[in-house]
Amino acid sequence: MEKNNVKVTFKGGAVTLLGKAPKVGDTAPDFTVLSSDLAPVKLSDYAGKVKVIAVYPSIDTGICAAQNRRFNQEADKLKDIAVLSISVDLPFAQSRFCAAEGLNNIVTLSDHKDLDFGYKYGFVIEELRLLARGTIIIGKDNKIKYVEYVPEIAQEPDYDAALKVIKELI
Repeated sequence: MEKNNVKVTFKGGAVTLLGKAPKVGDTAPDFTVLSSDLAPVKLSDYAGKVKVIAVYPSIDTGICAAQNRRFNQEADKLKDIAVLSISVDLPFAQSRFCAAEGLNNIVTLSDHKDLDFGYKYGFVIEELRLLARGTIIIGKDNKIKYVEYVPEIAQEPDYDAALKVIKELI
């Protein structure tokens, strides 16, 4: 599997990301992940919408939980966008978290089965079989408008930069 050149660290040490790192202007590759009811979901299911992909390692960490809460809060204010929250957590854990937190403005999706999203977007951490933290924004035209790989996995994404791009698209 192709290694991308994005530099990301975890607990002070560099990790290796696998897959192709997308660039602004690229056509967003379609991918298949699992919904909370284990049904396959594709990016193309959200055609014609602005799509925000919030990527995180595991719902059971404080920073990942905060990231999901924040994107849920922002999605409530911004209409006609799809916030797809993707990790390799099992769909059951994602559903449990969203129910406990009252998060209903994001769509949690699991890449645990095939890592199809992770490899196509270059987020798979080789050493951990988790996804790195980041944000991808895709316009209604299915072109990538914003890409962020958070350089230290234990940090939150740059919400302000992502929100600026989202507001320009809606």
